[in-house]
Amino acid sequence: MTQDFDPRSGSAIERALFNHRWLVLLLCGITTILLGWQATRLQLNASFEKTIPAQHPYIRNFLDQQKELSGLGNAVRIAVAARQGSIYDAGYLETLRQISDEVFLIPGVDRMRMKSLWTPSTRWVGVTEEGLDGGPVIPDRYDGSPASLQKLAANVARSGEIGQLVARDAKSTVIFVPLLPRDPQGRALDYRDLSDRLDAIRARYEARGVDVHITGFAKIMGDLIAGVRAVLAFFAIAVIISAAMVFWYTRCARSTLLVVAASLVAVVWQLGMLPTLGFALDPYSILVPFLVFAIGMSHGAQKMNGIMQDIGRGAHKLVAARFTFRRLFLAGLTALLADAVGFAVLLVIDIQVIRELAIAASLGVAALIFTNLILLPVLLSYTGVSAKAAERSLRSEAADAAGADRHPMWALLDRFTRKPWASVAVVVSLVLGGLGLAVSSQLKIGDLDPGAPELRPYSRYNRDVAYMNANYGASSDVLAVMAKTPEGQCARYDILKRVDALEWELRQLDGVETTAALPLLTRRVLSGLNEANPKWYEFLPNQEMLNVITAGAPRGLYNESCGLLTLYVYLKDHKADTLARIVAHVEDFARDNDSADVKFMLAAGSAGIEAATNIVVREAWREMLLLVYAAVIALCFITFRSWRAVVVAVLPLVLTSILAEALMVALGIGVKVATLPVIALGVGIGVDYALYILSVTLAQMREGRSLSDAYYHALRFTGKVVMLTGSTLAIAVVTWVASPIKFQADMGVLLAFMFLWNMLGALVLIPALGHFLLRPRVRNASVAPVAVAGSEVLAK
Repeated sequence: MTQDFDPRSGSAIERALFNHRWLVLLLCGITTILLGWQATRLQLNASFEKTIPAQHPYIRNFLDQQKELSGLGNAVRIAVAARQGSIYDAGYLETLRQISDEVFLIPGVDRMRMKSLWTPSTRWVGVTEEGLDGGPVIPDRYDGSPASLQKLAANVARSGEIGQLVARDAKSTVIFVPLLPRDPQGRALDYRDLSDRLDAIRARYEARGVDVHITGFAKIMGDLIAGVRAVLAFFAIAVIISAAMVFWYTRCARSTLLVVAASLVAVVWQLGMLPTLGFALDPYSILVPFLVFAIGMSHGAQKMNGIMQDIGRGAHKLVAARFTFRRLFLAGLTALLADAVGFAVLLVIDIQVIRELAIAASLGVAALIFTNLILLPVLLSYTGVSAKAAERSLRSEAADAAGADRHPMWALLDRFTRKPWASVAVVVSLVLGGLGLAVSSQLKIGDLDPGAPELRPYSRYNRDVAYMNANYGASSDVLAVMAKTPEGQCARYDILKRVDALEWELRQLDGVETTAALPLLTRRVLSGLNEANPKWYEFLPNQEMLNVITAGAPRGLYNESCGLLTLYVYLKDHKADTLARIVAHVEDFARDNDSADVKFMLAAGSAGIEAATNIVVREAWREMLLLVYAAVIALCFITFRSWRAVVVAVLPLVLTSILAEALMVALGIGVKVATLPVIALGVGIGVDYALYILSVTLAQMREGRSLSDAYYHALRFTGKVVMLTGSTLAIAVVTWVASPIKFQADMGVLLAFMFLWNMLGALVLIPALGHFLLRPRVRNASVAPVAVAGSEVLAK
């Protein structure tokens, strides 16, 4: 009864919250309404600039020279293929013109640099009887007649665009569409709208007899945003599974609904804070709300279970809520802080999209501190739980009191507190850790698959990439090397000779399909001017001739002031090993050949940007893990005040991290922007289980109980909820394997593995390690069992 309970007892925080419950509910209700309204303003979009490491030297070089480069930033390639015949057909060319005109008018298109057969910037240069000649590829008096088509075919052959704008089999052509970071109104480019417009154009013109293939970052982001509907469906499935499992465990509808509601309120608060602070969701952070919900369900189930057991022992629902708050608030707060640290360390990564993910997740965890550690116990202090649910929660305790045997599952786990089983568990863990380390040493940085690894191999986008690679000699994976020279000096023989040497070396490397640069064009023009005599293909030290050729060369090979040369390297793929090999060779060449007259700089192009991203991810990967573990260790030490307890809590997390990396190798998943956060989150979220089990175990040992009795008590009080939440969340996230978004499926597999292994580590390794490291010591035998757990323990 409440009359026997002193409302002035407990900590100042407890008294402030539970003695003014109505005020807590009022403030939380107002906050939910306001942030819920703010959440309606949340936008889902993406940004090319946010996915690149803006401070990396390669990216700074690219951004500094971006205005001087042609088509090496954010761009879309649209291949229009004839279903019958070739491109030299009047009907096909008219369709191509209409598509080109429609794309030209889309907001956000860099119209000055857009290129297709119909744009005047697409030109041919040839050697005629009168000398050098040239002009637009589409003849001036083109009328669709056979003579015009024949002249067009001749112009294309002399343009050098076969393999780039024109397919090698002459059955398709490309519309190259560079994009601006902002639309004409100054708003950030809307990738969903752009993708929808492109899909509408594709659908309309495919009905007229052509096939349209679209590639580029903007289309990837558009497809990912379109896949958000599937993400929301999986979120709903996860909520249903979690609620069903908690109800199966409690058989109490009211407490189940409150746990789910408190976790969803945290999600609403998080989504409402994002637009308030000027943030938006993107395809990479769209999964964060589920992680917040998952963490909330884990902590909420612990609070509900504690209150349920106290009510079963006869305590009033208000007293039960306060006792549970006392026992678990410190452990819950430490666990949530560890979760927040797991997210916050992602801020060290110089990629804005990951930093925004970290901020969004940290906001969600901050919301959980209020909704699950404070709001939920207060709500349960009003509603309580059903009498049958309270009675069921104490069946094992009643059986113990009656002298019955322990539950087989608890009896099995309790064996790990004894030396034989503890020794086996530790040895098996060491063996698994050693094997995991051996396998994880093969973990690669970056993408391991062709196309867009964020999408399924059979997705429309990746089929379009396969079409481009099969029909065009110049792949979409371009790495550009920039050669900086004094203004007006880019055509000097000694400078071009060094660029020519680098180009020749790169062409010999595995993974390079072809290259393009001013020296190579010079060789071809010199040979063409001399009746294609191969003797003239040699790079001759004739400065006047070099000046003449350079004056007529495309501006994509050098800039207007002739102070920057661009060497295009077309790669067969953008796999991590390919990029690392090319980049290392260029850096070695630059180290040996840079001078006052020329400086070789990396990197531009899609592959160059990805190479820089891989470098940043590689550097941040281990640093991030070290920071996560350092923070978790510090928080555990503050909570337990014992290095032995810290070792017991942290070693299972280390094993899970090692095995997760080994799993990534087995599944062919590289460390990249989409997967890097999962590695850190597995540590931050995984420590929750250890904190709840170990804090109760240590509190019982402080009272003088043996490790076996203390651990058995922890299993009945918090361990069964750890099993429930670990299994439930693993089942919920493993459903993601059916997602059309591949990186979501990868995250689902990794998170499910981490949820399960962290749960097993907490249930098996904590008692096994505790056998060797933990010893009970009574400081004050009269301390009540409701004292805050975990802060006064154990043998040194």
